[in-house]
Amino acid sequence: MRNQSTIKNPVTLKGIGLHSGDEITLSLQPADADSGVVFVRTDLSGAPQIPLVRDSVTKKKRQTAIAAGPVEVQTVEHLSAGLYALGIDNIRVEVDGSEIPGMDGSGLPFVDALREAGRVEQKAPRKRFFLDKIIAVKSGDASIVAYPVEEPGLRISYTLHHPELNGYGSQCVTFDLSEERFVSDIAPARTFCLESEADALKSAGFGQGANTRNTLVLGADGPIDNTFRFPDELARHKVLDLIGDLSLLGADLDAHIVANRTGHTANRQLVQDLGSRLIELENRGVVQADTGLDVREILKIIPHRYPFLFVDRVIELVGYHRAVGLKNCSINEPYFQGHWPGQPIMPGVLQVEALAQLSGVLLLRRLQNTGKVAVLLAIDKIKFRRPVVPGDQIRLECETLSLKRRSGKVLGRATVNDELTCQALMKFMLMDA
Repeated sequence: MRNQSTIKNPVTLKGIGLHSGDEITLSLQPADADSGVVFVRTDLSGAPQIPLVRDSVTKKKRQTAIAAGPVEVQTVEHLSAGLYALGIDNIRVEVDGSEIPGMDGSGLPFVDALREAGRVEQKAPRKRFFLDKIIAVKSGDASIVAYPVEEPGLRISYTLHHPELNGYGSQCVTFDLSEERFVSDIAPARTFCLESEADALKSAGFGQGANTRNTLVLGADGPIDNTFRFPDELARHKVLDLIGDLSLLGADLDAHIVANRTGHTANRQLVQDLGSRLIELENRGVVQADTGLDVREILKIIPHRYPFLFVDRVIELVGYHRAVGLKNCSINEPYFQGHWPGQPIMPGVLQVEALAQLSGVLLLRRLQNTGKVAVLLAIDKIKFRRPVVPGDQIRLECETLSLKRRSGKVLGRATVNDELTCQALMKFMLMDA
């Protein structure tokens, strides 16, 4: 577990887009904790933003592109790989074109720029996913599999096979990812294409800015007008691309990934499957996200105590905007003895109280609210849809709609097995304890 970080100072790069051929300026700016990696198209009206998340990915060949509606940014993978490997979680990426500049075809220029900018640790934890089961993607001769590991860390093994390349078309590499290993052994590896497919790619609209200096164009006997930086540079570049695609997961991954002859399409499918598994485990409360709180930490934030504490665990916190918690309902709860004998049902008012307590955790995390309590001021639009009985586990979700110096408004939802039990709009007054 580690805290999130951003860059200390802004930094700017300029270069040509490998696919578009346009000259592009890229500006990297610091960002607040929990804001994530956000791409901003400064060349378009309103400077539309695109978050670097799984849901933003578009289906593009030979690259990773993200979009929000009609607005798109292409070839983000080399920059995003650098962000992931260097542990930079929150950053604003301003770009005046539809593509990230290709630079020398590797991730090294982005790493150099990020290191020049410096890093600042932020007071928010980074989500971490310790993989618990094998997840595999297969398509023809290509496959990529994520295996659980016993020790924290990410290991990547990649096998490349191009039989038409004499003597150097079969390569295998394995790396235990660290910043130092990434910078020295992975980031310098450059993008490549086969000489036999170069003309066809340009005709299809790819590689308009590519040349033999920023792309390894591979003939039967090696790169044309260029030389390898590593004997196995091709496989290393595939690892670079894979790390860039893994950044879409939004969490530090502990796993061993074994890939054979795969590209961006398979990488992205693996990330989607990993993300689905992560959400499934968090929703079931099986895994506590690094942004979560156990009951001891909850007691430090809100004043409630037995028998009136109705949040057993917080499994996710997203800044001051969203919280997810759990309440386990046991027959030993005192209210079940009288509500009602022979037909025990959790009182609806206590479901609302559980949502209010989780809201208090969410609102009182801010430093300026230290020493305050969140007093429930009003409840609107309340709905009860399903009884809660002994043995149920309630999933509590709260979203901050507004937060001022002395007040806050929160929308709360309670569910059991994905069925809505209670929903309420709650208003709070933040008062000195």
